[in-house]
Amino acid sequence: MNFSEEFALLLRACYPLIYISTTEEERLESSIANVAQKIGNRQAYIWDFVDGYQENNPNNAGVGKRNPLQALEFVEKMPAKAGGIFILRDFQRFLEDISISRKLRNLARSLKSQPKNIVIVSSQVEIPAELTEVLTVIDFPLPTAKEIKTEIQRLILATGQTLPDKLLNEIVRSAQGLSLERIRRVLTRAIATHGRIEPEDVELILEEKRQSIRQTQILDFYPATEQISDIGGLDNLKDWLLRRGGAFSDRARTYGLPHPRGLLLVGIQGTGKSLTAKAIAHHWHLPLLRLDVGRLFGGLVGESESRTRQMINLAEALSPCILWIDEIDKAFSGVEGRGDSGTTSRVFGTFITWMAEKKSPVFVVATANNIKALPPEMLRKGRFDEIFFVGLPNQEEREAIFKVHLARLRPHNLGNYDVKRLAYETPDFSGAEIEQTLVEAMHIGFSQNRDFTTDDILESASQVIPLARTAQEQIQFLQDWAAAGKARLASRKTSLSDRIQNQFN
Repeated sequence: MNFSEEFALLLRACYPLIYISTTEEERLESSIANVAQKIGNRQAYIWDFVDGYQENNPNNAGVGKRNPLQALEFVEKMPAKAGGIFILRDFQRFLEDISISRKLRNLARSLKSQPKNIVIVSSQVEIPAELTEVLTVIDFPLPTAKEIKTEIQRLILATGQTLPDKLLNEIVRSAQGLSLERIRRVLTRAIATHGRIEPEDVELILEEKRQSIRQTQILDFYPATEQISDIGGLDNLKDWLLRRGGAFSDRARTYGLPHPRGLLLVGIQGTGKSLTAKAIAHHWHLPLLRLDVGRLFGGLVGESESRTRQMINLAEALSPCILWIDEIDKAFSGVEGRGDSGTTSRVFGTFITWMAEKKSPVFVVATANNIKALPPEMLRKGRFDEIFFVGLPNQEEREAIFKVHLARLRPHNLGNYDVKRLAYETPDFSGAEIEQTLVEAMHIGFSQNRDFTTDDILESASQVIPLARTAQEQIQFLQDWAAAGKARLASRKTSLSDRIQNQFN
């Protein structure tokens, strides 16, 4: 059910007070006017604090100017049989006033038998506790691909230009997740620059999208330049990802494949989980959105739940995309025992329900270091397509990791380094520790005004105390958990070094 259908249903069901959260006032009011016209017996009245009511009838123009209570009394004084939709802009700012709150509750009773509806329009949901039972909240989603295409075609028509279908579809896809006002603004800028829309203007749209996402202060538009080949080892995981490379295409839908849901990567720090999330986005040619779960939580009542819905709406508007949630175990650990009046539980409930029921092509990549801290509901089948255990690299994988980093740092001198020896001498090292070892070796060589050598790498490695030695119990627990069939191994061979295993035996 789209917005117009849901809103029309609420009007016919005589819902007296409706709360709509959006920043697109113009598009919303246009949609409401279209619904009112289809239903009939409804006239739209628009009020704001500065100008009062704005309508064709000069006798009512300006009523309620700087007087929100008078704006509600205007609704009350209208004839009982006169249909109307009263759109009140920014009215959430007055809901804490006892006279406004009381008047709304009185109107909620009287309007149930009248063809009248009050619509409060706000950029975010802020509802006092006493009004939660009488206000019905609905979301006004960002424009669909069809709406965006129509708007772009309208702008193009004004220039007399004809766009190839491929470029038009690319612009539409790039603009998804933006408001129509932002789309108009960026395309008008492109037209003003060179009189037409060019292929390079797609980058302008993407920059506008990055700006829009940054302004939400919930999601980050993360640049993904890493490739699958940058990941050393993890062959089982790579094969799984490569098989799903075309799963978001129209051909996959025709074949009958559902959209991939997501992936949970579990393992200790520094084993390549975050790198994998970036590589997936690059390989699948999808935008990468990074969610910091801590940003979902706000101080006002209902703000956290509103931010969660906003995050979901934005991710779905930008789909197909990758939603990357780093260290999700820290975000939702002890969810039932937090002393926050149940806010964390409600946010968590909304999030996992969406993960289980979502139809949009949003692929969730979550990483976790401590599987014990994750709520059991997160691990239930249906949340993710697969759960992979990413352990410490074995010798063959360490050799691959050394090659990846040395090929990037010294592409012309790779043969000067004994990577087999380096892999053999670093049995407990994670990928992140190998990278840091190379950085330290470079400092050694740089300080002596020469290039770094294999011996420099071995010297820096000898000074590192790997996390594997200080977190043996955590590694053993994760290994046993994965071995019990709770997760697939990301590597084809055991990811624990022989030394670590011998210490446990």
